[in-house]
Amino acid sequence: MNDTATQSAFFFNATPAMNDAGQAVVSRLLDRFADVGLAADTFGLVVLRGDGPAAGLEGFSYRGDWRCYPCSVVKTFHLVHALCLIDDGRITPHAELDRAMRDMILWSSNAATNYVIDIITGTTGDTLLEGEALQAWRHRRDGLNRFFQALAWPEFATSNITQKLMDDMRYGREAQYAGRQGENMNVMTPLASARLFAELFGSGLPLSPASQSRAQDILHRDRTSADAANPLFQVDNYLGGGIPAGLPMWSKAGRLGWTGDARVAYHKHDLIRTIPANGVPLIISLMTSGKALCEDHPQAFRQIGRVLFEAFSQ
Repeated sequence: MNDTATQSAFFFNATPAMNDAGQAVVSRLLDRFADVGLAADTFGLVVLRGDGPAAGLEGFSYRGDWRCYPCSVVKTFHLVHALCLIDDGRITPHAELDRAMRDMILWSSNAATNYVIDIITGTTGDTLLEGEALQAWRHRRDGLNRFFQALAWPEFATSNITQKLMDDMRYGREAQYAGRQGENMNVMTPLASARLFAELFGSGLPLSPASQSRAQDILHRDRTSADAANPLFQVDNYLGGGIPAGLPMWSKAGRLGWTGDARVAYHKHDLIRTIPANGVPLIISLMTSGKALCEDHPQAFRQIGRVLFEAFSQ
């Protein structure tokens, strides 16, 4: 039911207790949420307990190596990348970049994300390109992958995060780059996103302490703030809706319904960290596919979040 046998090569300890809890919760999820579209082959789940890979992190994975369209979870990677480049002096911080980094996480703005991508890579997406001009443009955009590939995380090896975030179809060089059959669309696994959060809240990223703290602050979801009333806040109808009030929360969710492109339609995901009353940090990476979970039953993620929190917060 899970890929525990392969986990020895990864970044967490697959303890018997975590495996037993994980097996039980997967069975419970499949039984309870089958009528809202959850099936054995439509989701991947990774749960981590602890302070980071360097501190004896425990984990469980169910289809953690499942490759699917990551929606807006990918924006967390772009946040880390941009802050690293600021640390290195390779991009110049400015007010518009600050605003875009905040908005691409807080409101999941695609326009803000694409601005950040342009700044990181020195590219813009527009009219058609051909020949050497297209290859040079593509090489610069591929730098989004190369940055994380250089960290040599096995969990990232099958990922692609180079495509911009679109609200509908792609045109011009963005369509050329994605490929006629969508062969170069973004793709990620629950393990890759879980590792990013584990390292961001641990010590495994090439970030200065100030930038690491800034990334964490941007990802923080303050449920008592005025922002929380905005329907784009990505808490109530996501896993965070099932986390008890008063607990701290950091998250980045993603959802894509119908955009005219069947290759990426109907995915809903969440990447979340909280600290239960026992003081042991809990990270959950859940990725799902299918119209029912994505659009027809928005409350299901909140209920799934409650099940997962109760199973792993003890």
